[in-house]
Amino acid sequence: MKNVILTGSSGGIGNAIAGVLKGNGYSILPISSRMENLQSLESEVKSILSANKLDVLINCAGFGVFRPHEEISPYDIKKMVDVNLTAPLVLTGLCLRALKASGGSIINISSIEATRHSKFSALYTATKSGLRDFSLSLFEEVRKSGVRVTSINPDITDTPFFDNLSFGPGEDESSFLNTNDVARAVLTVLQGAGVITDLTIRPQRAGVKKMPRR
Repeated sequence: MKNVILTGSSGGIGNAIAGVLKGNGYSILPISSRMENLQSLESEVKSILSANKLDVLINCAGFGVFRPHEEISPYDIKKMVDVNLTAPLVLTGLCLRALKASGGSIINISSIEATRHSKFSALYTATKSGLRDFSLSLFEEVRKSGVRVTSINPDITDTPFFDNLSFGPGEDESSFLNTNDVARAVLTVLQGAGVITDLTIRPQRAGVKKMPRR
């Protein structure tokens, strides 16, 4: 059985990934620390690694605020950078020696926004682009060690991510992804030959639904 550290497993895409992996012989090593609490996160991960072999790291935790940049508070700016970018970088640094020893895999759940430039998405795009570019550069750094690194960039996905946003998945089911679409892609990356370094998943049709801003 292969051991996986998976962030963001309590809901949405992370929960779907946990379910698919558990159903295919993987064991999830839970993390309880909040991603923006880096000191607590470091302590917990070191404790986990001292007691377990690690085969896979999946950085999935994240959130978004989509407003004119001048309307985003300094607190939300720092929190989004901490959760979406700094925490994955810190986790990867903490886990790399263990993953080199096991010939393991790193999967970073980025976003379609890392591949384009959208209105009111400057901050979110900055964090997710940083995560994607980190993944692609890290692969070049560690490929000789046997560690595989992948960035998965999902388009709009039907999750609670949009509960407090002013837009969300449209009515047409072909215009958004299901969380299991992303989870199955993770399994494909882990089980396939070679390395899929960058994977963008999109629905067949385009379309979002405008919702009242909360």
